[in-house]
Amino acid sequence: MSETLEIHVDHGGQTRLVGRCRYVAKARGQSSVFAYDESWLRYGGAFALDPANLPLADDPVYTSSDKSALPGALRDTAPDRWGQQLIRRASRKAGENRSLSEIDYLLALNDQTRIGALRYKREGEAHFDHAIGRYRVPPLLRLPELLNAADAVQGDAETAQDLRLLLYEGSPLGGARPKSALLDRDGSLAIAKFPKPDDERSIPHGEILALTLAMRAGVNAAQGRLETVAGRPVALIRRFDRDGERRIPFLSAMSLLRLNDGDVATYTDIAECIRMHSSAPSEDLRELWRRIVLNVMIGNLDDHLRNHGFLHDGEGKWRLAPAYDLNPLPLAKKARELTTWISEEGPDASLGQAHRAAPFFGLRGNDAERICAEVSAALAGWRDLARQLGMSAADVSVYATAMAGAV
Repeated sequence: MSETLEIHVDHGGQTRLVGRCRYVAKARGQSSVFAYDESWLRYGGAFALDPANLPLADDPVYTSSDKSALPGALRDTAPDRWGQQLIRRASRKAGENRSLSEIDYLLALNDQTRIGALRYKREGEAHFDHAIGRYRVPPLLRLPELLNAADAVQGDAETAQDLRLLLYEGSPLGGARPKSALLDRDGSLAIAKFPKPDDERSIPHGEILALTLAMRAGVNAAQGRLETVAGRPVALIRRFDRDGERRIPFLSAMSLLRLNDGDVATYTDIAECIRMHSSAPSEDLRELWRRIVLNVMIGNLDDHLRNHGFLHDGEGKWRLAPAYDLNPLPLAKKARELTTWISEEGPDASLGQAHRAAPFFGLRGNDAERICAEVSAALAGWRDLARQLGMSAADVSVYATAMAGAV
């Protein structure tokens, strides 16, 4: 199987053709070749979609891997486990009996809600919505319907209508947990993150608690709030890759590091990416170190490389995206080890290790002590905040084992 995609990007108030990617899937593996279009190379505002994997040049770029044959910038816009589950089930209900390729998954998403600014067409297609048709992103008032559909999927009882709602209208983003795109009250694009029937604690409460504490601690974090649907909490997260109707290009740290899912890297590796690609490296390095301190103190241990991102600054460089997917993990769920190590010293979620690595992030003198004190002060009284958010007493006790650095 071979397919060629046209890659477009929203930039400078227009949708511009950037290049083409030819994808080939065979029994023994898959590969792709990407080439920038000449019109993009001549464009005065041209930038590399992915400076680590797709440098801005005439030469084609080949990608081959047993995990993904898509270049990092494209892979970042594809669905993860939750979305792939919906796509497989929709394919089966449609009577299709074939293995789905990375391109099938990539193009099964609603163009309007896809992360970042990349847009895709198969050669010969007239628009960006492909075979799924043109759908309207569901408004906030349909949140109960979306939650019921997500519950049905998790109970293996979904209907074709449930899948249409979650897959085409509420087109899913990355991650393993159930979620949906929707339009908030003010018309802005948001992500609704749902509870699962078998959750042992309120994950939505934990995420909104962590995001709120992050902002109090001086971290640039995604904006979020809780909505209650039939007595159940739903986390609503505002999309930071949108500015009104403008789409902002996005790259994960995994892509900038030229890695794949399951590969290991450190915060000091991410710091090197910042030095190479950020338009404000000193600011982003300090921000990243503050996030390390926060993660250690609140037990945000699932900090894998997809959970660190960058946004294009509009001038050819990249800035650290707001912190997102912050989820304190109780001690019973995981030992206090970060998924992304602070440095080569090891995985321990340790303030001591963070301090030893501080010079690598441009911190001098008492900078590290001051940042730690600011984060610690912001976390004081987190239990009161948790109760204000409606967290149960039982969940407060569970999350207390995660918040080892908070008082």
